[in-house]
Amino acid sequence: MGETEIIFFAIKLILGGIIAFLAIMLWSRTRDFSWMFLVLAAVTGYSSIVFDLLLRLGFVSVKKILLLGNEIPLIQLLLAVIPSLFVIISFIIMLYKTRR
Repeated sequence: MGETEIIFFAIKLILGGIIAFLAIMLWSRTRDFSWMFLVLAAVTGYSSIVFDLLLRLGFVSVKKILLLGNEIPLIQLLLAVIPSLFVIISFIIMLYKTRR
């Protein structure tokens, strides 16, 4: 890894760690489903950053699946999609609550 990649990952880890910490603090204070899904999105987003770093450093390997004619790492695909799904679910719950 080059120096710029190290700096990039350091910034992502620091900011992602702050986001995950604050999300967990919020989780302990609220029981609202919409906020809990936002918290889950933040935590899984941070785990994606950590997994990317471990993958680039060679500590983990991934199993690839064939998707649309291309080999895609399954874990990276899930870690990229799941935070967005949690945010979508959270917004849907918030919209549903405001309709009443």
